[in-house]
Amino acid sequence: MAGSAEAAFDALYLSTAAGLTQQAYVLTGCRRLAFESAEQAFHRAWEQWPEVAHDPDPEAWVRARAHEYALAPWHRLRPGRPRTDQPAADPVVRVLLELPPWQRRTALLCDGLDLSVAEAAAETHATTAATAGRLRHARAVISGRLPGGVAGAPDHPLRRRVKDASASTLAQPWCVRAASERRARALTLVVFAATAALAVLTGAFALAPSTDRSDDSGRSPHARSQPGEPPAETR
Repeated sequence: MAGSAEAAFDALYLSTAAGLTQQAYVLTGCRRLAFESAEQAFHRAWEQWPEVAHDPDPEAWVRARAHEYALAPWHRLRPGRPRTDQPAADPVVRVLLELPPWQRRTALLCDGLDLSVAEAAAETHATTAATAGRLRHARAVISGRLPGGVAGAPDHPLRRRVKDASASTLAQPWCVRAASERRARALTLVVFAATAALAVLTGAFALAPSTDRSDDSGRSPHARSQPGEPPAETR
C-alpha cells in the first residue's frame, strides 16, 4: 500500500506541479515565491496523504493550499522576503497584480482555470454572491487593460498564461516526499523536546522547597506577637 500511495502522489505531482507553480506566479509576480508555494502545498499533501487521496478532487486540494500560501499576507513581514519580479514584460501578471488578492484569485480560478462561480466560491470559502462580485470587478479591470480579456473569450490571455507551464525546473516528486518526511521528523523531535523540557520544569517546581513554612500550629515561628498576646513559644 505504501508503494501505491507513493505512486499516486507522484502522479498527482507530475500532472499538476508545473501548473500550480505558474498559477502562483500569476498571483504573486514572484518566481521564487511561486516555486515555494507549490512546494509547500505538496509537502502538506504528502503529510496528509490519506485525506488527500480520499478527497473528491485531490488537484483542487493542493491548488487551494498553493494559492493560500502564495497570497498569505505574512510574506510581507518575512526577513529577506522574496522580492517581487518586475512584471513589465508580462502584461497579464502586471494587470493581475493591480487587483486585490481575492479578486486576483477569483479571476484566476474562473477565467484562467474555467471553474464556475460556485466552484470558485467553494474553493475560496466565500459565498457565491461575494465571489460573483469579485469576479465582476476583476473582469472590468482585465477587459479594459488586456486585449482579448473579455469574459468567455476562447483565447483569454489569463487562460493562455496559466497553461504556459514547464516542468523542466521542478524538483522530482521523490525529493518532495523525502523533504516532507524530514520536515515531519524534525517537527516531531521539536515537540518531544518541548514536552520533555516542560515536564522537567514542572517537576522542578513541584520539588522546590516552599518559602512560606509554618509550625504545626499553622503559625510562622518568626511571626510577631500582636499587642496583648503572649509571645509565641519557640522550640
